[in-house]
Amino acid sequence: MENLERILSDHPFFHGVNEGFVALAAGCAKNARFEAGDFIFHEGEAADQFYLVREGRVALQVAAPGRGAATFLTLGAGEVFGVNWLVPPYRWVYDAKALERCRLIAMDAKCLRGKCEADHSLGYDIMKRLMPVLIDRLHETRLQFLDLYGSHG
Repeated sequence: MENLERILSDHPFFHGVNEGFVALAAGCAKNARFEAGDFIFHEGEAADQFYLVREGRVALQVAAPGRGAATFLTLGAGEVFGVNWLVPPYRWVYDAKALERCRLIAMDAKCLRGKCEADHSLGYDIMKRLMPVLIDRLHETRLQFLDLYGSHG
C-alpha cells in the first residue's frame, strides 16, 4: 500500500507544506479510483470530499437546459477539485465525471474541516493554497465565455 503522506507531499497542492501538516491531512485521506464515464459526484449532493487528481482526466459539468451536460472545465494530474467542502451549505453545484480511468486522493471534508478548526495555521495554509485555485478557475471560466461568445458578436 502506498504511503498517503508521501503521495500528498508529492502532489503540487501540498508542495512546501510542513511534514506535520501533511501528516494531519493524511489522516483525512484515502485513495479513490473511477473508471471512464463514472460520476464522482452530482450537483445537489453533499460536498463531503475534496479531491486531488493523481492520474486521469475529470470533467466538471453543469446541466444546460435543453442541451444536457456542458463541461466547463477539464482537470488532470496535479490538480484539485471539489472546494465546496469548505463553504456551507457544503453541497455540490456541478457534476464531476471521470473522462478516463482516474486515480484520486479523496480527502474527507468533515475530517479536514475539523483539523483546520483545531489548527488555524493549517486552515490558513490550506486557504492560501485554495485561493489561487479559485482565482485561476474564475479566470479560465471568463476566458471560456469570451471564446464561446466573442466570435458571435
